[in-house]
Amino acid sequence: MEARAVAKFVRMSSSKLKPVTDLVRGKDLAEALTILKFTPGKGSELVEKVVQSAAANAENNHEMNTDALYVAEISANQGPTMKRWRPGARGRAGMILKRTSHINVVLKERENFKPEAKADTAAAKVDEAAEADKAEAKTEKVETKAKSTAKKSETKAKSTAKKAEDKKPEKKAEKEEVR
Repeated sequence: MEARAVAKFVRMSSSKLKPVTDLVRGKDLAEALTILKFTPGKGSELVEKVVQSAAANAENNHEMNTDALYVAEISANQGPTMKRWRPGARGRAGMILKRTSHINVVLKERENFKPEAKADTAAAKVDEAAEADKAEAKTEKVETKAKSTAKKSETKAKSTAKKAEDKKPEKKAEKEEVR
């Protein structure tokens, strides 16, 4: 069983897309998506979209196991070229070629795929512990921030009260001198 996805008339030349498609050909789906995510450039984003679409087609339309999928075929073929003209020197015209391409992806299931339940549960436990630590650190940070703001407001209130007290005796002393 195989799942396909095609993106036609993509506004990028096939010569820029082919090196990206060569990176993921034959790789597992998760590994291919990771490679595409961290590969710089617009071409990797376009190819990643098509691979994700093929994975969604496999899961929803063909009811395939996404963990067993791999990139069986992937290609970036040349599409039609839009021709535009730009004025040049001495009355000439320079041609601008706006190239397009078609991206084809075929995902298949591995025949001898065995789900790794032990590794998944161990990884899940590690992930849960890490998330719990992050949540605990976040609550501690919030608590310390609340304490520091409370201290700041308390000291501010004390200083304003002190300033008010300092001003009152001066005014009384001035009034006494005037009398």
